Amino acid sequence: MIDIGVNLTSSQFDKDRDAVLDRARNAGLEALVLTGTSLPESRAVAELAAKQPGFCYATAGIHPHDAKLFDEHSLAELTALAGLPQVVAIGECGLDYNRDFSPRPQQDAVFEAQLALAAELNMPVFMHCRDAHSRFLEILSPWRDKLPAAVLHCFTGTEAELADCLSLDLHIGITGWICDERRGQDLQRLVGRIPADRLMIETDSPYLIPRDLSPKPSSRRNEPAYLEHIARRVAACRGEQPDALIAAVSVTSRAFFGL
Repeated sequence: MIDIGVNLTSSQFDKDRDAVLDRARNAGLEALVLTGTSLPESRAVAELAAKQPGFCYATAGIHPHDAKLFDEHSLAELTALAGLPQVVAIGECGLDYNRDFSPRPQQDAVFEAQLALAAELNMPVFMHCRDAHSRFLEILSPWRDKLPAAVLHCFTGTEAELADCLSLDLHIGITGWICDERRGQDLQRLVGRIPADRLMIETDSPYLIPRDLSPKPSSRRNEPAYLEHIARRVAACRGEQPDALIAAVSVTSRAFFGL
């Protein structure tokens, strides 16, 4: 199994990060892709991944929440990070029109700048979209054929939005949202429409802990060791055997990130 989205530099892991990694290995994970969400976090995940060669990898990017911090030096720093052997994608980048922590015009510009960088470097992109589907597609579409691969992580959208994403040949990342009996019902229905070679799984740790874990953990913190639980729920929703689903998404993830 490969967890394509782990926020392992979160302060929620400060007290037991090594134990979290040990539990991930013991749970059968083969690799973790650590998410860079700002320049400081991208540097931090690159450093952390370098200490876990062959197991941890990293992305380098600026999340839309932090787009307001983008300046004339940012692209040069991202380019330098992208040149590190453990850095396997540009991102997390995209749009978030739900919280609007950065002005929308700046989110748009920073997203497009990172798409251009990924195209220049021939690297895949790891993307975020919340309440901005139309604008997201408008910015991404002209760049799609210039990118080797692109994943929309933590997909929770509608049937029409999924169709739009698949028509652009995007990969789709599925999290523990699918395990939520309240909010995840649409995703449970839609996940079977994702082709096997476009489907990947992630925890988005420490967020989005599966609500149906049994026994329930004492903490609400998610971690990579719970990825198999997510995989089993995805398999059940798709009418597939868990082992076959896990094998397929692992091949897809390795190919996407070049692991």
